[in-house]
Amino acid sequence: MNYLEQYQTYQQAIEEYLAGLFLTDQAYGQLQESMRYSLLAGGKRIRPVLTLEFARLGGLDWRKALPYACALELVHTYSLIHDDLPCMDNDDLRRGKPTNHKVYGETLAVLAGDALQPEAFRLILEAPDFSAENKVAAAQVLAKACGADGMVAGQVLDTLCQVKDLMGLTQLHRLKTGAMIAAAAELGCVAAGMSQEQRMQAVEFAAQLGLAFQIRDDLLDLFADQETLGKPVGSDKKEGKVTYLDLKGPGGCAMEVETCTGLAKDAVADWEDTEFLYAFADQMAGRNK
Repeated sequence: MNYLEQYQTYQQAIEEYLAGLFLTDQAYGQLQESMRYSLLAGGKRIRPVLTLEFARLGGLDWRKALPYACALELVHTYSLIHDDLPCMDNDDLRRGKPTNHKVYGETLAVLAGDALQPEAFRLILEAPDFSAENKVAAAQVLAKACGADGMVAGQVLDTLCQVKDLMGLTQLHRLKTGAMIAAAAELGCVAAGMSQEQRMQAVEFAAQLGLAFQIRDDLLDLFADQETLGKPVGSDKKEGKVTYLDLKGPGGCAMEVETCTGLAKDAVADWEDTEFLYAFADQMAGRNK
């Protein structure tokens, strides 16, 4: 199976799993409708795909890792809902559709995000095929990635700290974007029972990939068109945020993406069967949305 076929196989399994969530008929059903609106809005699903691939590399039937992979996607979705709110980035579009608060109002959007986060940990804790110890390890990985020393810390740096230098910007993006991408890879390793050394290598691969992803995102924010990107472009500049583009220019950013992609590949260079990971890294480096 080639890279594209394998990616589509993962993606289809993820979509089917997510589509089966939050379907119960409750008096508060609009909450679930709001959660599903953002959860099923599409996207590349790069984080859960990474989880499934690392689980496969560890010798596990990757389908068993779907609860872990999709738990992380629930947290990612909650972060996007909150990131779009008027008190944050105040965006009207996400993946080419009106943002959650534009459809359901700010109150329900906040509550939908609030609900998605604990539901993610329920997916992990109720996952079949894993020991209690394995579930605890997975929950620890996700909690660290999305908490006060991870994604939320990055969001604080992004919205409240006016980061303007390269060191601060790198820390911001390693926390806000990279921590969750790294956790996705590590969750696959946890699911498969990989060694600590393998987990560290997977984290390094994904962390470098996350930084490349964000630098590429800064380039797209300036050069992509809104229809292709599926969200407003030029918003960072309008808000006066400093990006890699401001500090390194387009050429420098392109070189950084290439460097990070190379370092990501180096991190797993001694692994067997890295064809998918290498192709994944190259696709992320050259993406246009």
